[in-house]
Amino acid sequence: MTKTLSRFLYGGDYNPDQWTEETWPEDIKVFKKVDLNSATINIFSWAVLEPREGVYDFSKLDKIVQELSDANFDIVMGTATAAMPAWMFKKYPDIARVDYQGRRHVFGQRHNFCPNSKNYQRLDSELVEKLAQHYADNPHIVVWHVNNEYGGNCYCGNCQNAFRDWLRNKYKTLGALNKAWNMNVWSHTIYDWDEIVVPNELGDAWGPESSETIVAGLSIDYLRFQSESLQNLFKMEKAVIKKYDPETPVTTNFHSLPNKMIDYQKWAKDQDIISYDSYPTYDAPAYKPAFLYDLMRSLKHQPFMLMESAPSQVNWQSYSPLKRPGQMAATELQAVAHGADTVQFFQLKQAVGGSEKFHSAIIAHSQRTDTRVFHELTDLGQKLKQAGSTILGSETKAKVAIIFDWSNFWSYEYVDGISQDLHYVDSILDYYRQFYERNIPTDVISVDDDFSQYDLVVAPVLYMVKTGLADKINAYVKNGGDFVTSYMSGMVNESDNVYLGGYPGPLKDVTGIWVEESDAVVPGHKTYVSLKDQNYEAGLVCDLIHPETAKVLAKYANEFYQGTAAITENQYGQGKAWYVGTKLDHAGLTQLFNHIVLAADIESLVAAGNQLEVTKRITKDGKELYFVLNMSNDERVLPEKFAGYQDILTNQPAHKQMKAWDVQVLVK
Repeated sequence: MTKTLSRFLYGGDYNPDQWTEETWPEDIKVFKKVDLNSATINIFSWAVLEPREGVYDFSKLDKIVQELSDANFDIVMGTATAAMPAWMFKKYPDIARVDYQGRRHVFGQRHNFCPNSKNYQRLDSELVEKLAQHYADNPHIVVWHVNNEYGGNCYCGNCQNAFRDWLRNKYKTLGALNKAWNMNVWSHTIYDWDEIVVPNELGDAWGPESSETIVAGLSIDYLRFQSESLQNLFKMEKAVIKKYDPETPVTTNFHSLPNKMIDYQKWAKDQDIISYDSYPTYDAPAYKPAFLYDLMRSLKHQPFMLMESAPSQVNWQSYSPLKRPGQMAATELQAVAHGADTVQFFQLKQAVGGSEKFHSAIIAHSQRTDTRVFHELTDLGQKLKQAGSTILGSETKAKVAIIFDWSNFWSYEYVDGISQDLHYVDSILDYYRQFYERNIPTDVISVDDDFSQYDLVVAPVLYMVKTGLADKINAYVKNGGDFVTSYMSGMVNESDNVYLGGYPGPLKDVTGIWVEESDAVVPGHKTYVSLKDQNYEAGLVCDLIHPETAKVLAKYANEFYQGTAAITENQYGQGKAWYVGTKLDHAGLTQLFNHIVLAADIESLVAAGNQLEVTKRITKDGKELYFVLNMSNDERVLPEKFAGYQDILTNQPAHKQMKAWDVQVLVK
């Protein structure tokens, strides 16, 4: 049985191999001052551990493991396989990726290994085997951290051959493949498996990677294949670790906004615990990181690890301002509010060289502890020490779900036509924001999740409807569920071939409409929708809708389709389905969801309008923990609901006036 975390982790990435050994004890003393209790080590140490092929030296790693163990630190042990040593490139050139432009990489960077290189697979597994054998019995290792931030595609000969095998397994015959990819277009018919080439910029793809393609079926399958190829590497490392250490959880850190190239929903089943690296940009609205945390929590419907975050500045964004006073703690606790059971930073000690030397850390370049950031880190450490045991393992219960699907992500952004401004994540965020601003707990789920546990399922731009999904949606609504979808939905199957008979294809019955045409709204042009006697701006796409069984909730207010349906509502069995035929502005979508939330009988945690973020986690013994966050530079007032509550971060009664970036975790 896989173990769970025994305490709330507060720590982060430590790279002692960048420092002389005599500095380590002093570093650990400083970490203890801020109440750190964990360290992630050995992420990028391959060249130190294996200076020559088959020659291993764990002496330096043994020493830091011992020092951290002596200090009662929990250790997140990396497998060091994310960045390869120079000798490997020299001896085995096939381990280096070939990029989208057809160029083979040389030594340097990170994430530049080919996942289908047999040499990389062998060398990777050999190192992990040595590590697992060596450290399997160490009780201070609480999580194994495989590789680091998997991502990026390879287009080399190894991948091409492996892709052909993958396609043989999937389609069995060339006839089935040609049909799936609709290869009679442009004389693309394939008559032999070795005629299949990877869809890079020199072939059937063009423009920025994963954005333009001639054969969508080919390109989408290649993204599926590459995601699976990297996943197989993770599974390989995990299997080696489990051979020697079957109980300690194994994870890899997901990242980005989210990472387009990796289907995290497919990967989730192989993770013992989800871990995530969070670096919101300085100008990101607060609902964007909240969405990503809800996505991470929903991958396994359990708490996750915040594996990396920044104590203050990052170094790699276009603009990297300091976090304002109080902002660091608020952004960390926002992750906890949405399901994180750890707070971990990159990095614990600021590097003196390399590309990340200006990325903030617990120990800054000044190496002083009398700084604003250090004091704030100390304060957060004390609060987590106070409240961590109560928070650990508590869960989020949601009655609303938003569907996020990687195949949709890929296919929607491959669309060549209608508009160049089809951005999947932005469209999803429009709808997520409606629940965020109402303080309604929301899961972000896959198409394979169980819909029946939710009162309302929202599927914006559900462009690709895979086999069986429409039946699943129909059954959900028929049995009393409420469902929302939008423009650019129900258009293609899993191979990106269009459903004939009118849009939204297999969703026509549940929505009670069909779409005759879709108008692209060009930049600068104003199109309006009339909803409840008020006009709201519409953009991107305007569907020309024919209601059949659906009733009209809103009509277009101008253009040649003025007076026709823009938004519909359809009674279907015991439930209802809404179709939103255009991209409404925020005010218009808010007005619409005032109606939908009421119709679906969805309750907010607190009444809207207080401009505070409120979430709820429930402990194993049934205690309700309300996280109240002021994610702004302005002062806010605590809702009346929480009068008489206690703040477990301070063990003090709840305070009414919430200053900028103030957070309370309240219990009755």
